[in-house]
Amino acid sequence: MNLKKLLVNIFFIIFAFSSIAEEKNIIDQNNELNFYTGMFDFSDDGKRSTLFGFQHQNENLNRDTFLGNLSPITGVLITADNAGYIYTGVQAQYKIGSLNFTPSFTPGLYHEGDGKDLGHVIEFKSELQISLDLSTTSQFGFSYNHISNASLGKKNPGANSYMFNFFKSF
Repeated sequence: MNLKKLLVNIFFIIFAFSSIAEEKNIIDQNNELNFYTGMFDFSDDGKRSTLFGFQHQNENLNRDTFLGNLSPITGVLITADNAGYIYTGVQAQYKIGSLNFTPSFTPGLYHEGDGKDLGHVIEFKSELQISLDLSTTSQFGFSYNHISNASLGKKNPGANSYMFNFFKSF
């Protein structure tokens, strides 16, 4: 996928989901959805593929801990090669003004489809995400992740991916 198509996809996602609800000044917004698109396994010329996904976070379940603000997340991604990953895990949230830094760890189930063989059905995703508040209910960001089976399978090639993210709270 070339850069032009990727940018068109990003702007489509932002336009489509920013018009879902009118901007409201709500004190307790319980849910956040993260819609993202990017490149799955960009470091492997033979198996790189466009990816699309979404992730849900219930902000009522956030907890302040000595590690920062932690919350559970659940999501799914699918590649243009019909590979898929469904996951659930935890993310930490650190805010510096309107900038958000969000590392996460999510175990999940991977289906190869016509995509890359990652060596096992159980995979672990580690991700770093940086986003900027666009308003009180939306953010735009960039993330990088690595998916690996932690040597559960006979092989463990892993996959490195990058994504552009649009977040909407409601």
